[in-house]
Amino acid sequence: MSTTVFVNTYTHSVTYVTDKLLTSIKNIVRQSGLNPSKLTQEWESLERGIKTWLSTEHLEQVHLEVFNPTNNKLVGRWDLEIFYAFSGDGAAFWLDPDVISYHIKKQGLWPSNCDYRIIVTAKRGRPNVLGWSNTTFYSTEGFVRQSIGTTIDAGGLSTGASYWRKIS
Repeated sequence: MSTTVFVNTYTHSVTYVTDKLLTSIKNIVRQSGLNPSKLTQEWESLERGIKTWLSTEHLEQVHLEVFNPTNNKLVGRWDLEIFYAFSGDGAAFWLDPDVISYHIKKQGLWPSNCDYRIIVTAKRGRPNVLGWSNTTFYSTEGFVRQSIGTTIDAGGLSTGASYWRKIS
């Protein structure tokens, strides 16, 4: 008699990337001088949406928008782009938080009176998720996008990061 064990690696990849995406956003918020308590309060809803849309391969990007609440103008933004090249070969799972920390130091702290929100872009036909609704982005006019490369990988399900900074 033999026993066969099957591990759904893609499910593990989705769980890993969801957790590391949210942890990366929390670190960006905290290291940039903002209060992470809002993120903590929304964690369950954020996790539910991101995990659902990663599982169905509808998730394209997760965005952290930082804005001035008095004039509703963008102060900065981080984009975490999803790449679906799942290999299923059990490749190593990894996260590179140091590259994000480096670029946070490079861009500098945001004013502590700023607010932030998490927005996702997803493909048409995505399933609806409780707690999520449609919105529009703040304008990036006067900003330039800086790509910093891959920051999360889980067997080919990976995330590339970039941030927007004011043009000097």
